[in-house]
Amino acid sequence: MPILTIHLADGRYSDEQCEHLLAATSRFYAQSLKSPIERVRVFIQAYAARRIAVGGVSVQAGADDAPYFHFLVLEGRSVEERQHLLVGFTDLIVDILGVRRERVRGGCWPIAPENWAIGGVPASVLRAAEVAARSADASNAAV
Repeated sequence: MPILTIHLADGRYSDEQCEHLLAATSRFYAQSLKSPIERVRVFIQAYAARRIAVGGVSVQAGADDAPYFHFLVLEGRSVEERQHLLVGFTDLIVDILGVRRERVRGGCWPIAPENWAIGGVPASVLRAAEVAARSADASNAAV
């Protein structure tokens, strides 16, 4: 379920920077949530500079770019985990894109497991199955 979307002004960053950001944020997300990286999805959404305003001035007219990101997590993640992700994604955007830290904004959207599907199956059902499997594995290992 880990999904991150980063919103940027088009043409402000090189393809190499964007590829580096995609790879680094994917690894960070997977490591932070102890999730298989195959489950992680990261998107960069680029907008024409004339379609972004910062303080009422378009980026095309001279406003500094101000990247924005948001990510989804299933409800139940701790405040510490969510804040760790907020800080880490900000750090990566600042380090890789060279953006001023105070310009970066980000948010976390916790989603109830019954409101999220993976392959059409509610995450609440998949989560229950994963918990049961882990419990069975632990019981078998103890025997």
